Amino acid sequence: MTQALLELGGHIEVKRPDCVIGHDVTHGELNVDVAPANIRGLVEFLRNDPTCRFSTLVDITAVDYPARPKRFDVVYHFLSMYQNHRIRLRVSVREEEMVPSIVSVHPSANWFEREVYDMFGILFSGHPDLRRILTDYGFRGHPLRKDFPTTGYTEVRYDEEQKRVVYEPVSLVQEYRQFDFMSPWEGAQYVLPGDEKGEVQK
Repeated sequence: MTQALLELGGHIEVKRPDCVIGHDVTHGELNVDVAPANIRGLVEFLRNDPTCRFSTLVDITAVDYPARPKRFDVVYHFLSMYQNHRIRLRVSVREEEMVPSIVSVHPSANWFEREVYDMFGILFSGHPDLRRILTDYGFRGHPLRKDFPTTGYTEVRYDEEQKRVVYEPVSLVQEYRQFDFMSPWEGAQYVLPGDEKGEVQK
């Protein structure tokens, strides 16, 4: 299987040297690194080429690497039901860089790209309706970025007196910041169920 995927990766790299930066097989899966400007052309090639026939877009997501100059990897997963292969495309982009939308090739990418925009703040050029899809329209920030605070910036609640939903800055009292999971590894002095099994029998 690995050899077949390596051959497929080689075929793609030879046919589209303008798009492919490199490829590898990791954990039995083919990964292809793609130049951002050429992602749409490569996706179209992968769908139409008789050796590939990756006709099913499974998912689009992203990974945040805050310390890298190219902060984000936009990751595409495709399936070829004809050849029984999967492929993962990786596009590395800077924070302010735009990625061409692939909605014109795979209409199902519409909501996937909106989700990546909403969660990571990555912009897709040529998208027909790029707006938030999971958070509220007035939401500030992008929750899956690693520098986004775990408590968020605002909290939303229904105010009984005002009879409407209100937005307020997050304000946590100190007691809610003490995370005690009753773990003896954190120095807690608890006896947890099952601890007696570790005691030496005398």
